[in-house]
Amino acid sequence: MYLIIMRHGEAGWHSLDQARELTESGRLGSARVASDIASSRWRPDTIWCSSLVRAGQTAAIVSEVINVPVLERPFLTPDDDPGECLNALLYESDLPDTLMIVSHMPLVGALSTLLVDGHRRGIPFMTSQAVVLDLPIVGPGCGDLKTQFLA
Repeated sequence: MYLIIMRHGEAGWHSLDQARELTESGRLGSARVASDIASSRWRPDTIWCSSLVRAGQTAAIVSEVINVPVLERPFLTPDDDPGECLNALLYESDLPDTLMIVSHMPLVGALSTLLVDGHRRGIPFMTSQAVVLDLPIVGPGCGDLKTQFLA
């Protein structure tokens, strides 16, 4: 399977982290990356996203551009353990050939390095950045970084 991991677009400030919304720049950057993904060979079949507003808004933009469904997942918030997402990938029935995850730092960085390098230290992601991993087998250190998309 291919896994596209994307950080949400730029978000404004709010007293509640869960309520932060995308800025105009964040919406435009997310749409630009979605368009690049849409014209690539790695178009996702489904999007999993965090329950936080900014990730949901990013996933909705990508979904509109690519025309795929979005499913909210409870284990994709910023400080969740990337192992929970790995478990979902291992045990979810009917995973698509290409799945996209829209989430936050530090989770996107930790999940990417867990799948590629087998550790959880995490690489930094810019807002609206997405990476494509080739996962012949879902597991720590089994992924191969194929490309990335930047706003």
